[in-house]
Amino acid sequence: MSADARRLPAGAQGRRGGDWPAVLSYGFRPFFLLGALYSGLIVLAWLPILSGTLETFSTFAPVDWHVHETMFGYVAAIVTGFLLTAIPNWTGRLPVQGAPLLVLVLLWLAGRFAVFFSAEIGWVAAAVIDCAFLGAVAASAAKEIVAGRNWRNLMVVVPVTVFLLSNVLFHIEAGLWGGSDYARRLAIAAAVVLIVIIGGRIIPSFTRNWMVRENPGRLPIPFNGFDRIVLLVSVLALLGWTVLPEGLVSGVLLCAAGMLNIARMTRWAGDRAGRDRLVLILHVAYLFVPAGLLLAGLSAFDLAAVPAVAALHAFGVGAIGTMTLAVMTRATLGHTGRDLKADIATQLIYAAIVLAALVRIVAAFMPEQAGLLHLSAGLWTLAFLGFCLRYGGMLLRPKLKPKRVSQPPGRPA
Repeated sequence: MSADARRLPAGAQGRRGGDWPAVLSYGFRPFFLLGALYSGLIVLAWLPILSGTLETFSTFAPVDWHVHETMFGYVAAIVTGFLLTAIPNWTGRLPVQGAPLLVLVLLWLAGRFAVFFSAEIGWVAAAVIDCAFLGAVAASAAKEIVAGRNWRNLMVVVPVTVFLLSNVLFHIEAGLWGGSDYARRLAIAAAVVLIVIIGGRIIPSFTRNWMVRENPGRLPIPFNGFDRIVLLVSVLALLGWTVLPEGLVSGVLLCAAGMLNIARMTRWAGDRAGRDRLVLILHVAYLFVPAGLLLAGLSAFDLAAVPAVAALHAFGVGAIGTMTLAVMTRATLGHTGRDLKADIATQLIYAAIVLAALVRIVAAFMPEQAGLLHLSAGLWTLAFLGFCLRYGGMLLRPKLKPKRVSQPPGRPA
C-alpha cells in the first residue's frame, strides 16, 4: 500500500483501501498528471487543426472542439483532482482511491475519445459518455460530503453541477445548431466563479501563513462581508455575460465586478508576498479575473477597440490556466511530502503560463499577427508539459516519509 493510503485524515483511522499503486491513492495524482499532459497536447495540436492540416473525427467545429476539451477535458480533470483531495480534509473520511478512483479516470478518458470520434459514434452517444464523468464526480463529491456531515462545504457541488449542465448544453447547442456560444461562456463563467470562491479562501490564507512565519507586518484581511458582496456581483456579472454579452447592463455589471475584485485583491497584501513564488503566483493568477471582467465589460459596451475574444482568453489562459497550475504545483508538493518551495523549474513553468496569457490577450487586439498565436500556444504547451516532466515522478511515486532529525554525536537519542 502506498504511503498516502497509510497516512489517513483525522477520523479515518482504522480504514484501509486495497493494494493500489500510488497514482490511485489520491485524486490529485492521476487527474493532475493526465489533465496537464492532455492540456499540453491538445493545444499543441490546436493550430494545425485550426489551419486544416490536422483533422479530428468530431462533430464539433474546430473552435468548439478546442474550447470543449480545454474546459471539459483539462479543467474538469483538475477540478476533480482538487475536490477529491480537499474533501477528505473537510470530512475526515478516507479519500476516494483504488477502484472507485480508477472508474472516474476511465470515465474521463472515455469522454475524451467519445468527443474526438463523435462523428463516428454520433453526437448524442458522445454527449452521454462525456457527461457521465462530471455526473459521477458531482455524485461522488456529494456522497462523501453528506456521509461526513460536512454540510457547510456541500455548496461546492453547485458549481460542479453548473459545470455539468454547461457541458450538456454545449453538446446540445453544438449538435443541433453547430455552435456553442452560450455554453462556452457558461463553462468559463462556472470556472471563474470557482476561482472567485476557492481563490478568495486559499489566497489570503496561504499568504497569511507565510507572512506570519517569514514577513511580519500587514496581513491579509480574512473573508468577510465585503468578499460576499464581491462574490455576489461577480456571479451576477458573469451570468449576464453568459446570456447577454453585449449591452449596457452587462457592461456596467462586468466593470463593477472587475473593480470590486481589484479592491478585494488589495486586501490580501499580495505586494508583500514576492519572496515566496508559490504564494505570489496565486495573486498573479487571480489578477486575470478582474482583467477578464473589465475586458468583457468594455467589450459589452460595443467598443470596437476591445474584442470579445480578449476577455475569453484573459479568463481561459490567464485566470484558469495560471490558477490551476499554481494550485497543482502547490498541492503536489504538499501532498507528496516535499517542501513548499518553488524551484527554478517551477518558476519557469509559472513564467511560461503567465507569458502565454499576456501574449494571447495581445494577439486578440492584433489578429493579423498570426505569430503571436503560435507563441502563446508554444508557451502554454511548455508550461503544461514542463509540469508533467517536473512533477510527474512525484505524482506516480508514494509520498515521501518524514525525515528523522539526527542527534548530534555523543548525545543520547
